[in-house]
Amino acid sequence: MESIETKRLDLKEWTFDDGPELLTLAKDPKVGPKAGWKPHESLEESIQIINTVFFAGTTWKIIDKKSGKIIGCVGLEDDKKRPEIKSRELGYWLGRDFWNKGFMTEAAKAAIDYGFDKMELDIISVCTAPENRRSQKVIDKLGFSYEGTLRKAYRIYDGTDRDVLCYSITKEEWKNL
Repeated sequence: MESIETKRLDLKEWTFDDGPELLTLAKDPKVGPKAGWKPHESLEESIQIINTVFFAGTTWKIIDKKSGKIIGCVGLEDDKKRPEIKSRELGYWLGRDFWNKGFMTEAAKAAIDYGFDKMELDIISVCTAPENRRSQKVIDKLGFSYEGTLRKAYRIYDGTDRDVLCYSITKEEWKNL
């Protein structure tokens, strides 16, 4: 997996040394639950996530060039809804101190470019919770089309089943934006 550089950000592969910075961001109760995962409780838990989740896919840490700090995560995961298609699902989260600065849109654009150009995908999907308005704003800025709502389609960390809003963008649509 290649590193990616944007105007303000570096997207790089996670390492086990990133555990402390991940814990600092991911223990915030305002971050994980919106995406369906529980706040991290220990360094060991953060390192386990790096090992089992981030290493398992095409997932980058997002680094703010100005500070050199990790500010979030963006990735292209297996698209379970389109297993026979050249498709991936965009996933992302950002530390609360970095919200409303355009960082996630910038990082996601770079990941989408990578997906279509380097991975030769035909379509990229993204799903979010109906109450996750911040994520919906990013999805809208990126030009995704709403496909529909899957009811009770995602079991989150506390055992609750929640609806997901589903969106996608094809390679042709992306190139025409």
